[in-house]
Amino acid sequence: MKRHIVLIPQLPDKSTLLLHFVFAAALGAAPPGAPSHAGWSDYGGAADSAQYSALHQINRSNVARLKIAWKYPTGDNNRYFFNPVVVDGLMYVLAKDNSIVALDAATGKEVWIHPTGPQTKLITNRGINYWESKDRSDRRLLFAVNNFLEELDARTGKLISSFGKNGRVDLREGLGRDPASLSLVQSTTPGRVFENLLILGSATNEGYESGPGDIRAYDVRSGKLAWTFHTIPHPGEFGYETWPKDAWKTVGGADSWSELTLDTQRGIVYIPTSSPKYNFYGADRSGMNLFGDCLLALDARTGKRLWHFQMVHHDIWDYDNATAPKLLTVRHDGKRIDIVAQSGKEGFLWVFNRVTGKPLWPIEERGVPSSDMPGEQTSPTQPFPLNPPPFARQKFTEKDLDAFIGDSQERARLRDEIQSARNQGMFTPPSMRGTIEMPGNNGGANWGGAAVDPANGTLYVVSKDLPCLLKLEPEKGKPSRYVSGFGFMFASNGLPANSPPWTSLTAYDLNTGTIKWKRPLGDVPELAAKGFTDTGTVYPKVGPVVTAGGLIFTATRDRKVRALDENTGKILWETELDAAMEGIPAVYEIGGKEYLVVCAAAQAELVKNPSAKIHGAYVAFALP
Repeated sequence: MKRHIVLIPQLPDKSTLLLHFVFAAALGAAPPGAPSHAGWSDYGGAADSAQYSALHQINRSNVARLKIAWKYPTGDNNRYFFNPVVVDGLMYVLAKDNSIVALDAATGKEVWIHPTGPQTKLITNRGINYWESKDRSDRRLLFAVNNFLEELDARTGKLISSFGKNGRVDLREGLGRDPASLSLVQSTTPGRVFENLLILGSATNEGYESGPGDIRAYDVRSGKLAWTFHTIPHPGEFGYETWPKDAWKTVGGADSWSELTLDTQRGIVYIPTSSPKYNFYGADRSGMNLFGDCLLALDARTGKRLWHFQMVHHDIWDYDNATAPKLLTVRHDGKRIDIVAQSGKEGFLWVFNRVTGKPLWPIEERGVPSSDMPGEQTSPTQPFPLNPPPFARQKFTEKDLDAFIGDSQERARLRDEIQSARNQGMFTPPSMRGTIEMPGNNGGANWGGAAVDPANGTLYVVSKDLPCLLKLEPEKGKPSRYVSGFGFMFASNGLPANSPPWTSLTAYDLNTGTIKWKRPLGDVPELAAKGFTDTGTVYPKVGPVVTAGGLIFTATRDRKVRALDENTGKILWETELDAAMEGIPAVYEIGGKEYLVVCAAAQAELVKNPSAKIHGAYVAFALP
């Protein structure tokens, strides 16, 4: 079954759209108030999630001269992948047993430290939010810890006790469930500040009976709830009929655990959502399940839905939209169009008109295999974008086995696993005999994994090719429910079962919808020592940063920091540090000098040796 159609997202009423079209009239140069990208005062650099710096002191001609300017040890053996925020010469980081620390951004000298407490189990460990009043007399840091939202004075590190109740807002309240039953609500990713609001996603449990993934906005000063968007619709709300009756009371997920993006000029927040729960079996949630696996465009002031597009209907593959939506202006069909681009775990890049939600290129609903599981009602079709081409491999057969697997018995075992499993291409449903999923649900693009160059309409995405075997079995004590003993398909040597490259960096020209270049990103140290390079790393959560100096900076789990030419992907500089790296670097300027800072504390070594002592640190680079 194949239908060639252009999918148009559900749109708001005409009057609301007209207002947004008025704001959309000025295309091209950024309007007043648009991010200048000259600093790094928000997670990923700015609220638009560009992961771009307009600084160009460090460029193609001199990047090879970069040297370490300072180091700040994390002071513990924890795993960190925090993206620093820099405001008024102070850098805010996470270190020393999950304390929030202010550093002198030019020297790395510690200015103050705020411990989050010995009982810290959850914290926004990928970044932090900063807000200031118009007269700059009030400056705050916003973060979540142990399901509570808290604020600090950005200058002193002292808790702001007037916020919420005694300085805290309980994020478990107001979700229509018993707060005591919700062990996980907060995301480890920060939200986005818009005017005097903090807009937050959430991270629900992965299993049955998890909490709902409501999107919420809080008043920055008081902590009061300003608005809520129900990603599992309540009666009378759009999309309610795509779930069983009263599903909002019992079904969870459809959350936005990852990164949000703001168009500050239009007042639109773009929200990528994840799968409903349970991830791999959905008999209790029949229907398309809006707003799971969607790109949502909401009015940032009210939470009203402007438009949406669903990438996966009735997701049973855990194919979250895990990467921040990216905002660009491109030339398409002879016109300049403001767009939003969303990359996903399944390896697709989706591109829409930022205001209307109309796809720039056709999207085709294709017939997909049906489930053979009791009670499961899969969607008969799934959407496939016809352009741009995918950035990840989307099939895995015995022909794709890794050549580094030299043991004949192991190759035979893997070959038998592949041949005995369901393997009918993309969206083959999970089954009791096993189903091949490629890219697996820890593959494709993930948090922090994309960046853009606003000057030329180019998008860069990091992706991982890792197959997964989904095998369902009845849950103990609950035979009508099924769970997956899923496993990523690795060989006994610790490498993926598929052939390299395992991680790649792909450059897209979104003016034309074409791939400019693609290259492996990183190495496996054990293989590189034997002369096998350009295999790509195995465990990336890598956030690239693009600069006006024509560079892409990445820091990876092979302990390498690299600078690539953004036009060609050629490596222009690399250096090795003491520990592995994940997450997003930061680029900023102090006293006329440009700095690059990475968090070298991902500690990949602990996977093989849990007792290892790793010397994690924030490391700053600058020109001599």
